[in-house]
Amino acid sequence: MRNYLLLSVVLLYCTVVCAQNNDLAVVKTDAGLVSGSTNITGEVHIFKGIPFAAPPVGDLRWKEPQPVKPWDGVKQCTAFSSSPMQGKPDEFGVYTREFLIPYEPISEDCLYLNVWTGAKSSAEKQPVLVYIYGGGFGSGGAAVPIYDGEATAKKGVIFVVINYRVGIFGFFAHPELTKESGHNASGNYGLMDQLAALKWVKQNIAAFGGDPDNVTIAGQSAGSMSVNCLVASPLGKGLFQKAIAESGASFITGQYGGTTLQQAEQEGEREAKVLGTNSIAEMRSKPASELVNKSHSRPIIDGYVLPKSIAQIFDEGKENDVPLLTGWNEDDAFVGKLKNAADYKQQILAQYGIKANTFLQLYPASTDAEAATSQIRINRDQIFGVQNYTWANIQSEKGHSKVYVYRFTHRLPATVDFVKYGAFHTGEVAYAYDNLKFLNRPWQPVDHELATTISTYWTNFAKTGNPNGKGLPTWPAYDTHDNQIMILGEKPMAKPLPDKAALDFMFGEMSRK
Repeated sequence: MRNYLLLSVVLLYCTVVCAQNNDLAVVKTDAGLVSGSTNITGEVHIFKGIPFAAPPVGDLRWKEPQPVKPWDGVKQCTAFSSSPMQGKPDEFGVYTREFLIPYEPISEDCLYLNVWTGAKSSAEKQPVLVYIYGGGFGSGGAAVPIYDGEATAKKGVIFVVINYRVGIFGFFAHPELTKESGHNASGNYGLMDQLAALKWVKQNIAAFGGDPDNVTIAGQSAGSMSVNCLVASPLGKGLFQKAIAESGASFITGQYGGTTLQQAEQEGEREAKVLGTNSIAEMRSKPASELVNKSHSRPIIDGYVLPKSIAQIFDEGKENDVPLLTGWNEDDAFVGKLKNAADYKQQILAQYGIKANTFLQLYPASTDAEAATSQIRINRDQIFGVQNYTWANIQSEKGHSKVYVYRFTHRLPATVDFVKYGAFHTGEVAYAYDNLKFLNRPWQPVDHELATTISTYWTNFAKTGNPNGKGLPTWPAYDTHDNQIMILGEKPMAKPLPDKAALDFMFGEMSRK
């Protein structure tokens, strides 16, 4: 009898403990139950391919994301969903497989997200980071290896990475679509997907042990531009409390900053004619394979998601005012063939006239090598640097929520062929989310140390809105009076922005266009 009672107590204890440890084995979402898997140690629960909106296919192509159809039973979420419809993800230059989506599956049926949570039960309220991928709004997906969330989850932040429609499927405007929308707008379907995913997080993340009122949106390149759009959009209100923007914003009009609905509709009509169609019904009947790469990809000032340009929204103080961590990379550039010093100087003289001497002092060309460096810096500053710099200045001058600015300067170790890329565009992502293990590079101890430092800054910011913490070099909030930023190199340290004069000059020139 005594042994029986002892056995009963042991069994009861095991039942309670096992129930606690497996509280997240099956999670209830607003559409149904989901199950996932765990990492090797069992400390992180992983859910892949959770639907957050109905498949945007057939009549739902080019429509605002619709609710998920509820399901019975338990949906097994242990594999990535299809990546959004796009062209074949080919390797190029330094962008090896780890930076790209899987070769397959790729489909219009893509509105799914993935969750990594280190919470032990749904009763916890861990901070949440929602990651938005880059790819020029024409490519990318949530299944890219360097977007893995296990390391972030181990640091006490639930990591969510979402899919959104890209290319013509995500950013196609047309007068017929505007008329049928109910919002007198069309074109920003990719951004609406992001908003739908954030609404899903708001409604469901508590069941995964997350805090729906402590959400950070983060993104790189087009993902960073998306973060900028979401901060500007009135539809983003209350869906997030902090923002991380790595290399990308749209304050100064240009390729990603100034397309109006009318311009986008005209482009859409031209595209429809090229495809030999006379109506949106005919466009929706086209196989997805015929539409890939048939349209430019960019957010639109549509009057709904983006009522005005981002610059105007911020000027009027109508943005979602949240703490910001932003910056760009030393070699954030996409340049073709570089000119020699003589040809470069001739181009600058022709382009800038009486301002050419000032320009050449800031972007010099005393040798061919120096001219090459200057051309890379020009490209970097025009596409990325000036945009994020402008955002930081606006936020600092308003004096409401704090902003922290970085410059990633570390040259990633690589084979001889890759050395020329330096601190290249997207290079910081594996460090920010502590995912060096997914890259086949000759890593040195300094790389792992830097990944630990940067990823801790990122998770600290997601938790509190301040990247600083015990054992880290102090990262001062950015202020337009002293322009202190964090240099994320082999020895991270705070310094005044090294090329402020060049960025100010570039801002002035680009703003006049």
